[in-house]
Amino acid sequence: MELRAGEVVFHYVEHGTGRPVVVLHGAGVDHRESEACFEPVLGDAAGLRRIYPDLPGAGYTAAPATLRSADDVLDAVLRFAEAVTGGDFLLVGHSAGGYYAQAMAARRATRVAGLALICPLLPGLRDIPAHRVVAGPGDLGDDDFRGYFVVQTPAMLDRYERFVAPAAELVDRAAARRIGERWQLSPDGTPPYPGPTTIVAGRLDSTVGYAAATDLFERCPHASLTVVDEAGHALPHEQPELLRALLAEWLTRVARARDRT
Repeated sequence: MELRAGEVVFHYVEHGTGRPVVVLHGAGVDHRESEACFEPVLGDAAGLRRIYPDLPGAGYTAAPATLRSADDVLDAVLRFAEAVTGGDFLLVGHSAGGYYAQAMAARRATRVAGLALICPLLPGLRDIPAHRVVAGPGDLGDDDFRGYFVVQTPAMLDRYERFVAPAAELVDRAAARRIGERWQLSPDGTPPYPGPTTIVAGRLDSTVGYAAATDLFERCPHASLTVVDEAGHALPHEQPELLRALLAEWLTRVARARDRT
């Protein structure tokens, strides 16, 4: 499916009917990873319309030359989310998708009914642990797989080869470099999102760490925070059952908040 939002024509897939949930993937991948990780979780919840876009420059969503910064991407994704949902919606973001999701929720707090951030990229990264393998022989797959997963079993390699690696050849490298030069969003004084929030981080995440996630937790008034041992940046692949339980608890809080309004 395609939808034009300003100058960007977004490619996306969706499943189900009901309250919209927009799920944003990270850098260097496309909707296939987020769909593979979150559809088994969100698909079990009744009454959710799950929407998985390719972000600009990834998958089948082109990044026009006018997109030159994270601010430009944020504006485009906000336009997409508002157009594709037509009302209030939930937001889920992994990695760089989490960076955009937390900013979107803060800037559209009246429309975002709930926010879930999984291993989010955030400003103020620090105390990033060294990469360490906790399961598997450590010699499977290519360097990208070995640098991403801390659980390096044949099952995780299969997931990587099906849902992560195929996106590499579709990435617009020029756009990634252009936007990456101005990857930090401009501060606008907007307070953190005040609604039901869950933040999940991997203790062994050697890409973004977990310290910045704890900072965000302290600022969000209705957030829960889970730091998972023996999980890295690929936590949605490595800890699917725990992720299912954490998102189910989040959806319960979202429903309660809706009942109170």
